[in-house]
Amino acid sequence: MKNVTSVDSSAFTPEYDALFQKYSEKYFGPAFNWKWFKAQGIAESGLKPTAISPCGAIGLLQVMPATFKGIRRINPWLVSIGDPEQNIEAGIFYDKQMYRIWSWPRPELDRLALMFASYNAGGGNILKAQKLCSSQPNLWSSIVAVAKRVPSWKSDETLGYVSKIMSLMSVKL
Repeated sequence: MKNVTSVDSSAFTPEYDALFQKYSEKYFGPAFNWKWFKAQGIAESGLKPTAISPCGAIGLLQVMPATFKGIRRINPWLVSIGDPEQNIEAGIFYDKQMYRIWSWPRPELDRLALMFASYNAGGGNILKAQKLCSSQPNLWSSIVAVAKRVPSWKSDETLGYVSKIMSLMSVKL
């Protein structure tokens, strides 16, 4: 994985850092750069714990209530989707589930892009795109190339979302 040290510091405040660090380490290990999830929180909600999207996603990491319910079955201590700490833990736990989907050998940045895209659009939409790829279906650029051909996927939103996270981390794919 490319060592990302250049982060758009103007977008980052220290708020919630300890929580992003804690749950990044819990679910991804101590070597994983927790700032990926902070960037995700900025992209999702602008780090507003009371944010509610038009489709009903809640909190810092914009977790859908149905997704939270599924996460609670595995992590019963998570009881409040609106609590910033529980929202961050639930979101990063869900990221880990999406990350596992993309375990096939591929560059780490592509795997991260696919994880974030799956978080945003649902893994099924990204898998549909992957099936449309004529070459290199393991690369994010291949998914981007066919995204508009996936029926009922609001691909522009997802592509913009992943692009924003990458930009916050000062990474180009």
